[in-house]
Amino acid sequence: MGITARGVGLLVAAVVLLGVGFRFAYPELTLLGAAAGAAVGYAALVAAWRPRLTVTRRADPDRVARGEPASMTLTVRNTGRLRSANLLAEDRCGQRAVPVPVLRLRPGRDTEVRYDVPTDRRGVVPVGPLRVTRRDPLGLVALARPYGAAVPVWVHPRIHPLTAVPRGAGRSLDGRVDGVPHGSITFDSLREYVVGDELRRVHWRTSARVGELMVRENVDTSLPRLVVLLDNRVAAHPQRVGGVAESFESACEAAASVVTAAHRADLPVLLLVAAAEPAEPTRPAEPAQVTGPDGEADGPLGPLDRLAAADLSADNDAVRAATTRLRQDRLGDTLIFLTGPGGRDELGHLGALRGAYPSVVVGVFGAAEPTPPGTAGLVIVDAADGAQFAAEWDGVRRW
Repeated sequence: MGITARGVGLLVAAVVLLGVGFRFAYPELTLLGAAAGAAVGYAALVAAWRPRLTVTRRADPDRVARGEPASMTLTVRNTGRLRSANLLAEDRCGQRAVPVPVLRLRPGRDTEVRYDVPTDRRGVVPVGPLRVTRRDPLGLVALARPYGAAVPVWVHPRIHPLTAVPRGAGRSLDGRVDGVPHGSITFDSLREYVVGDELRRVHWRTSARVGELMVRENVDTSLPRLVVLLDNRVAAHPQRVGGVAESFESACEAAASVVTAAHRADLPVLLLVAAAEPAEPTRPAEPAQVTGPDGEADGPLGPLDRLAAADLSADNDAVRAATTRLRQDRLGDTLIFLTGPGGRDELGHLGALRGAYPSVVVGVFGAAEPTPPGTAGLVIVDAADGAQFAAEWDGVRRW
């Protein structure tokens, strides 16, 4: 509860009038002081009344690419039975306050407001809660309360279509590593026969032993597994335009484009962010959702959500820690490192991963000069933004 300036003035006047009236035996002043005190007390009681409101909101849609339209529909319903709600309300949409008319809202009725959500910048836009302010008729006391929960709207990076996909490396039966453009089929497990399975996949010996038809499950061992490492260090993206590191925004767009292209090609992909989030300071380079044949079925929304929430970090050792983990775990066969002009000093650490990752692609964004070909075996893609990265990516002849 907050008392307004008018309420403070009236309360001070009540105290002064009561003190003077009692001290010098002026009943008129005492009466005025009592009336002023009673007015403040009445205002506090009126403002303390809590209206019964139900707030629902619907984002349409709740996940969009940067620059695409998104809207929020807010519905406020008076669930009380006796009194109409006559309130001042505003909804929070990011850094903006949206007025919501809740004037003379009778019991059982509702009001609806629809407004646009800003999507000009990548990020997570928190919408809500609704802030309802209750005032007394004299404007002496104001009490603000939140209603409803906040709903995030995820603004994903722009996605640029990529047509080329790394072909990966498949291990042959005699132990040699070959580039296999079309894959190779390897036995994985047995399962019960279901209607529609091909009879040539039935394993007759096992079927005779268990008394039920059993079919072979095969996997494509040569499918490339892409690992995308996003460099989110402040040192890697030193340039700012209006407080925004455009090179980092371009790197996020490139990461989103690679993840989406891999998902559409049914290829496994793993997104790593070099510096850990503040909530996880001891776990650098945590993986996002894996998509593809062995991943989850709901597409690349997990990595795209993480890219929407990604922010720059002051951890300058994050890339070295991430490359150490990549060398130890060998999470894939194609590594894609996306960084800014300040991240070219880490290319030596990326070159040391050539033994674990047959193909290493480095995307450098926002550099004033082309990256010198200093590390052998790395495919360097210099780009000003995400669109140019997509064009350069499709022009790569070797992986």
